[in-house]
Amino acid sequence: MPEKIYIQWFRQDLRLADNPALSHAAESGSVIPVYILDQVHGGDHRPGGASRWWLHHSLKALDESLQGNLNVFQGDPKQILQSLLEKHRASGIFWNRCYESWSRNRDASIKQFFKEKGVEAESFNGSLLWEPMEVLKSDDTPYRVFTPFFRNACLNAPPPREPLPVPKNLSLLKSELSESVESLGLLPKVPWDRKIEPHWRVSEKGGQEKMLEFFEKGLMHYKESRNFPAKSYVSRLSPYLHQGQISSNQAWYGGLDKHSGKNLDHFLSQLGWMEFSYSLLYHFPDLPTKNLHRRFDAFPWNDDPKRLELWKKGLTGYPIVDAGMRELWQTGYIHNRVRMIVGSFLVKNLLLHWKHGERWFWDCLVDADLANNSASWQWVAGCGADAAPYFRIFNPVSQGLKFDPDGAYTKHYLPELKKLPGKYLFSPWEAPAEVLKDAGIRLGTDYPHPVVPLKESREKALEAFSMLPKTKSS
Repeated sequence: MPEKIYIQWFRQDLRLADNPALSHAAESGSVIPVYILDQVHGGDHRPGGASRWWLHHSLKALDESLQGNLNVFQGDPKQILQSLLEKHRASGIFWNRCYESWSRNRDASIKQFFKEKGVEAESFNGSLLWEPMEVLKSDDTPYRVFTPFFRNACLNAPPPREPLPVPKNLSLLKSELSESVESLGLLPKVPWDRKIEPHWRVSEKGGQEKMLEFFEKGLMHYKESRNFPAKSYVSRLSPYLHQGQISSNQAWYGGLDKHSGKNLDHFLSQLGWMEFSYSLLYHFPDLPTKNLHRRFDAFPWNDDPKRLELWKKGLTGYPIVDAGMRELWQTGYIHNRVRMIVGSFLVKNLLLHWKHGERWFWDCLVDADLANNSASWQWVAGCGADAAPYFRIFNPVSQGLKFDPDGAYTKHYLPELKKLPGKYLFSPWEAPAEVLKDAGIRLGTDYPHPVVPLKESREKALEAFSMLPKTKSS
């Protein structure tokens, strides 16, 4: 009797190790590994430019890991999977779950469609430590505050499953229907990606190496040093987690194997924030587009495209903000502390809607993740779950002095300020004329004047917030 054939549908799980769906398929028979670029679903949140670049290289690396047997398609997944099933007389289709509302609706429809035809169709948890539908309060409602979600619920739930090894004796099949990775057209037509490519090793192996490097060199300093962007103590694992070159389970148990104490606790809590973001997206599917706290629907946002462009280009006149925005453009990434600074500046000093920031990050970040991006922007804007109070407005001058005290990060991305003394680095408009001259800086020419005054813009933000309705409805 011939061995059964199963389709493994890769999505945000582009790895061989700790891949529950792939392991199940490999145990059941021969495997047709498939990736489908969904051109039908997803709407405005199809992958942005930086994510598409990362996806291209991820698929190339995955294909190499599969000895050239990755089958690549674009279009409607249901139609493509049906064609493959009929062509190869496959017995079933397996995949790891995604949690965006459109993904869930699409996958439920696909699962029902094939099960009605007598085809095995099964999904697995391959990306989260705890399923969002299982971590609920005692009244079966979702958590909206992080600490009880993570400390009281997650850490008291059954522990996450142990990571799985790469399947042994993986029997792979290549379909003649497959396209090439290049045919997906994921790379940009204008080669802006050349500047970000040197910063990343986009593959499962690269993710594993990055994770091990962090555990050996960064984790021991994580709690105290993760807020300093010039230091190399953050993990930078987020793009690998999003596209699935590594799994949360590997990161969780890898940290537990290497360390203990406050540094490990802080790292695990960061994984917990990702879980919290996915829980919010699962239970509040409008999170990417609507304020979780609906009182912010009445907020009087500015409509100022010119100021938005200055923020995007890193030309606001506030060095730590501009350094962050240029880091984003040059590397596809921003240090987490600086993300909060640039986000606060956009929504509270420029009074521009958080959706503008969410959209720009979605297009520019290699780790653009719908749950994390949406929850984080709502957090910094004050309208999300467990959000920073609106009156907490990050001062870009004091934040720069505190977290980039020697100016190494800021001067790296703003070389035009490299000769400016540290006393004035984060407030160059306060520097005496002779100091600016000695540093070779003409404000308004070599570096811009501040786009808005800090004190006045802060007062306007607080005044706008004070006029919102007091109701806490959502």
